[in-house]
Amino acid sequence: MSKVIISCAITGAIHTPSMSDALPITPDEIARASIEAAEAGAAIIHLHARDAVTGEPTPSPAVFDQFLPVIKQSTDAVINITTGGGLNMTVAQRLEAPLKAKPEMCSLNMGSMNFNISAAAAKIKTWKHAWEKPYLENTTNFIFRNTFADLESITDQLGKGCGTKFEFECYDIGHLYNLAHCADKGWIEPPFFVQSIFGITGGIGPDISNLVFMRETANKLFGTDYVWSVLAAGRHQMSFCTMAGIMGGNVRVGLEDSLYIGKGKMATSNAQQVAKIRRILEDLSLEIATPAEAREILKLKGGDMVGF
Repeated sequence: MSKVIISCAITGAIHTPSMSDALPITPDEIARASIEAAEAGAAIIHLHARDAVTGEPTPSPAVFDQFLPVIKQSTDAVINITTGGGLNMTVAQRLEAPLKAKPEMCSLNMGSMNFNISAAAAKIKTWKHAWEKPYLENTTNFIFRNTFADLESITDQLGKGCGTKFEFECYDIGHLYNLAHCADKGWIEPPFFVQSIFGITGGIGPDISNLVFMRETANKLFGTDYVWSVLAAGRHQMSFCTMAGIMGGNVRVGLEDSLYIGKGKMATSNAQQVAKIRRILEDLSLEIATPAEAREILKLKGGDMVGF
């Protein structure tokens, strides 16, 4: 890669309001955080929605409609909408907003998996909302559904139906092989934007040897037909993104993935994380891709072809 694409995941569905006051909750907060992240250097903005009062993840297209046009009008960033949604959402609910918005990009998780974030609950002493603690603790008995039938349906409805490209989220080695299967079936076409994810309990562990293994496996399966990116949860965020840059990959940061900016220090914003990884990459003599360059690299349809 000649230039590094920085993605920023603004709010997600993992962290809850009691974990950080910096976590964007309302549509205005999500829009403002997205604009600031883009101004700091993020070419792609990855988005979930939340209930403005409780902060609970919501699939509501009406909520997405409150911030998507604002971000589009204020930045040139590529807007990437989740199809993962939040815990306890059905696949149909997870697709409501993307199918209405028809964005340039959507995330797509590449396999069903145990997705355990219960450990986060033990760190919180005071909760802002009643839903948060059980939401986290119940993930000891949670399977994040992404069957092959789901993958075929989503790639058909969003990919072929809306011209949307995907951020293929791969939490384990098997997910790369699932992606290869989808390609063999003709459900998707290159270039594949492969997001290797480390540090979620239920997925591959945050070891550098695993990072190298994921890269080598993707090279073997996809050759020159893919664009590689890396994200890592929590304290591994910056170190893994730095390694990804060194290894010729792209990076994702944001408060969805980590609430910290350094050891023991909470991040104050998404833009702060973007600025930090940009500074690290530029200090390594790597160039940062603009949104226009990201669109060209990933062969996206363009911001004028979306539904918002």
